[in-house]
Amino acid sequence: MTFTEALVRRAQNGDGEAFAELIEEQYDRIYRTAWRWCGNGHDAEDIAQDVCVRIGQAIHGFDGRSAFSSWVYRITLNMVRDWQRAGQRRSAHADAYAEIVPTAEAPAQEDAATGSQLWSAVRSLPDKQRDAVLLVYAEGLSHAEAAAIMGIKEPTVSFHVHEARKTLRGLL
Repeated sequence: MTFTEALVRRAQNGDGEAFAELIEEQYDRIYRTAWRWCGNGHDAEDIAQDVCVRIGQAIHGFDGRSAFSSWVYRITLNMVRDWQRAGQRRSAHADAYAEIVPTAEAPAQEDAATGSQLWSAVRSLPDKQRDAVLLVYAEGLSHAEAAAIMGIKEPTVSFHVHEARKTLRGLL
């Protein structure tokens, strides 16, 4: 049993310290994922906090059939979709020149503008293409890992990535 699995079991049994450790272990990934999907730091923080609450509410239902991190990604994606459907205020340009990875050093202004345009274009893709691209390229997951999170087959992820590349060539 891994350290994370042990924390999950303890949290499922009501251990608040174990739950806090799990959240601390996952928070940066949750925030980074939300930020890449919505492109705004304030909204990403709100989404990340909502994800943490949802994890607390749902942890008893985690059955271990997938990796805990995959389960957290899926919750994060669902929360982002809920946020998008709710049509909350998004300021696409407020963070236009912000860092592409919140924990990395700020890139040169020109690189930041190019990266911002790219991520903005990615966020405009159809849902499945966007999700596949962000999981594979932004999160660095394999096509198999992305497929597990998205609940589809690996070749389907490859298809969505391929279609997204064609679409992005036309957009950029």
